[in-house]
Amino acid sequence: MAQAETEQLNQMILNVALSRAVCSVAELGVADHLEAGTPRSAEDLAKETGAHPRSLHRVLRFLAGHGLFQETADGRFDHTPLSSVLRTDAEGSYRAGARMFHRMFPAWDGLDHSLRTGEPGFNKVFGMGVFDYVGQNPDLGPILDAGMTCFHGYETGAMLEAYDFGGVQVLADIGGGNGSLISGVLQRYPEMRGLLFDLGHVMARAKANLQAAGLAERCQVLEGSFFESIPAGADAYLFRHIIHDWTDEQCIQILGHCRKVIPETGRVLLVECVVPKGNGPSISKYFDMTMMTFPGGIERTAAEFERLLAQSGFELASITPTSSMVSVVEGRPLRG
Repeated sequence: MAQAETEQLNQMILNVALSRAVCSVAELGVADHLEAGTPRSAEDLAKETGAHPRSLHRVLRFLAGHGLFQETADGRFDHTPLSSVLRTDAEGSYRAGARMFHRMFPAWDGLDHSLRTGEPGFNKVFGMGVFDYVGQNPDLGPILDAGMTCFHGYETGAMLEAYDFGGVQVLADIGGGNGSLISGVLQRYPEMRGLLFDLGHVMARAKANLQAAGLAERCQVLEGSFFESIPAGADAYLFRHIIHDWTDEQCIQILGHCRKVIPETGRVLLVECVVPKGNGPSISKYFDMTMMTFPGGIERTAAEFERLLAQSGFELASITPTSSMVSVVEGRPLRG
């Protein structure tokens, strides 16, 4: 094998170390103990974080090669713009997202199981599904909420800039989690009312967040499972990063419940990655590996969304790209 191919494959295989290193230093809170412009030694940082000094130096040196922290000429470490967002107090802090994966990282051992069987690797490793696991470990709830905001919170503004929610009187956020998405939409559209629907273990956090945003009177919070039913009363139903968690059969079940209650003039809005054609790299393909291994879902192409909607009683009306990785896939009820 040629040297170039060997070195490329070496790096691809060893890149697991990069992901693990980011998650590990985020869990330790190393970034919190650095102020930009005031470099510190790995020994000092190790004392404050409970790390092994020489090992921490080696990990930070490794990360600095990827733009996360920077090593000074005298062997100390300082922030870069990338490492600064791992601080807990940073605007749009990413620390919770890395901590979330730090706790669930063993699930990647199940990718081989997913590849061979089509089943979620997470279940093989943890003995239960990812959502059951979170439900049985309540300490994970706040970290998961914050972690999801790290990964997807920035998409709300991009979605609102790209897609016109004008004319929607009541918007239902299905699987709306902690309420951050519906809050963003309601703040942009002050005449709109909201409905947030999710499982019971997230209700308290959602209500508290809506109260803090001054939106409790404009947004009804209902408890339930979208596998059993979806509440009536809205003219638009929003699913952000819900459909990608599930198989086609499960999605048809979820969207079928939506079709039963949606007005004939209503719209279903799937805010998801749309996998592009071709061999080029795409963040959607990374998320597709995550969906396959963790919940057992899938990131879909435009054609796959069209088929999924048709099988659920909807027609594809439009796909609106945003400045983020997601698009707004709009479906309208099929008639006749």
